[in-house]
Amino acid sequence: MPYTTLLVHVDNSRHCAQRIRLAVRLAIAEGAHLIGSAMSGISRYAYGGGVNALQFAPAQMQALRGQASDALHAFERIAREEGLATYETRFVDDDAQGALLLQARYCDLLILGQTDAQDTPSRVIAGTAEYLMLHCGRPVLMVPHVPSAAPDSLARHPLLAWNGSAEALRAITDALPLLRRAGQVTLAVVNSHLQPAAHGEQPGADLALYLARHGVNVDVLQHDTPPGQDVGQALLAMAAQRQCDLLVMGCYGHMRLRETLLGGVTRTVLQEMTLPVLVSH
Repeated sequence: MPYTTLLVHVDNSRHCAQRIRLAVRLAIAEGAHLIGSAMSGISRYAYGGGVNALQFAPAQMQALRGQASDALHAFERIAREEGLATYETRFVDDDAQGALLLQARYCDLLILGQTDAQDTPSRVIAGTAEYLMLHCGRPVLMVPHVPSAAPDSLARHPLLAWNGSAEALRAITDALPLLRRAGQVTLAVVNSHLQPAAHGEQPGADLALYLARHGVNVDVLQHDTPPGQDVGQALLAMAAQRQCDLLVMGCYGHMRLRETLLGGVTRTVLQEMTLPVLVSH
């Protein structure tokens, strides 16, 4: 199924323009409608008169709404510059976590920016991206904050991280619209010897055949990490070595009390990524 509706988080962080540009170019390539959504950062629960409401003076609330409005104007400018045919802007008086969780349910792909510890985005709650990955029910495309994060064309050569899991399979099938347009796709079968029952006699062969029937030009790469090497770092190294421009992988995590916890591989990739990463849970 093609992507018909894309949703990109718009804010006043210093890397937002390249996130928007990538989203716009992806929407053009897919012939999709793009929604640019900005939030005030004021939780909807603040309007009930609770303690949270006391954190925001009227002037401060107006300033936050003004920042969101400015961000949406920047989104519209980039969309016009790139020649995007169909798009819309949305302003939501809520925090990013709550607003994007709801909106993502009705889109094919959610586009977010990598957390930058040196940046101060507009009132984005820590762990928002991780929470959305685990709960929104849609694939999430994470855009890194390195300068090369908005290429003219995404997914010329994706790297697919395959370990036989349901999460990895979902990510790969969620990425099919991109994979069909790719000139080359590398299926990286990582540490298949650790879970032989998940792969069959020829690890990666069945999935490669499945993808080929979908019109995907795929090569299988067997990779075993040496003892002690982080699998996330190994995936990023493979992507760099093969000059891949997209990493597709399953997102692993769980909740402990009120804290969102990602698995080690996912956490490493999201912290150290230098290329866009499409994740599904």
